[in-house]
Amino acid sequence: MGAGSDNLLARARAVRLAIFDVDGVLTDGTLWIGPQGEVFKAFNILDGHGLKMLEQQGIATAILSGRSSESVVKRAAELSIRHVVQGSDDKVEAFGKLAAKCGARPEECSFMGDDLPDLGVLRACGLAVAPANAVDEVKAACHYVTLAPGGHGAVREFCEMVIRARAQLTAARTV
Repeated sequence: MGAGSDNLLARARAVRLAIFDVDGVLTDGTLWIGPQGEVFKAFNILDGHGLKMLEQQGIATAILSGRSSESVVKRAAELSIRHVVQGSDDKVEAFGKLAAKCGARPEECSFMGDDLPDLGVLRACGLAVAPANAVDEVKAACHYVTLAPGGHGAVREFCEMVIRARAQLTAARTV
């Protein structure tokens, strides 16, 4: 993990609530728009399993997105993600409310975002994470940048890093 890895591991061990943006994080950011205006998104199955592994280890998961999409509601339900905030114009305010609702202090929260609207939350949380395809300003504000891009294993990589920091990866893989 390199320089600052002790600090990163301490931050990862403190996570009680892991929050994720959608477009560019849980997906690769591509929107497919059908002839009737319907919007399609592709979610990575490995990322989904990573989210389930976090939940199995007692880490709550949540979605915080500026856009609203029924496909996000459906995917969150499949993964048993109980906390879904969509269509948020003020992500920092939504983050504060979400953390309070879940009983987590900001320093016990992680957030993975990829674009400029995510900067406020990344600066407010205890563990700021970006996928490899994030914009440079976001990467510079983060404690950890994944090797994988959003929608292609970045979330899974992050989930395993958090679980590994808690020395629970072997147990999570056998569940």
